[in-house]
Amino acid sequence: MSMNAAMELAPALQVRQWLNTPEPVSLEHLRGRVVVLHAFQMLCPGCVSQGIPQAKRIQAAFPAHELAIIGLHTVFEHHTVMNAQALQVFAHEYGLSFPIGIDQPPERGHVPLTMQAYALRGTPSLIVVDRGGRIRLNHFGHADDLPLGALLGRLLGEPFTPAQPPLP
Repeated sequence: MSMNAAMELAPALQVRQWLNTPEPVSLEHLRGRVVVLHAFQMLCPGCVSQGIPQAKRIQAAFPAHELAIIGLHTVFEHHTVMNAQALQVFAHEYGLSFPIGIDQPPERGHVPLTMQAYALRGTPSLIVVDRGGRIRLNHFGHADDLPLGALLGRLLGEPFTPAQPPLP
């Protein structure tokens, strides 16, 4: 796992539609909590076998008032079959209860907007945002549970210090 040394502010989520939540989710609204953003695709074998089970374990292991888990369905291939209706069935079948945002498709090309903003290389990807809204981990592929758990525990132990926007 590579840490993001710059600890830049996490970009806003650019989501077309939300599942499992009555209202849209924003990182700004979640300030004060550690946020784990799990980027996945329904047809991604690594997402189904490793990423999604890990997201569910994180959700079960940490109190929701301290840590928020968010799924990001970011489709950069097979667009026509991975629609919102299919994702709703998938979420139900896999017992996903955390909020899931459907990444906003681009006007041109294939890479969705949130995927572009976070410079994600593919799925599964895991982004960890600290209580102040700073990116502390941007990891492509399966993240090992032990180092990830240690990072989350460390971040939960840090005091909440709001990130300051960069000076002009």
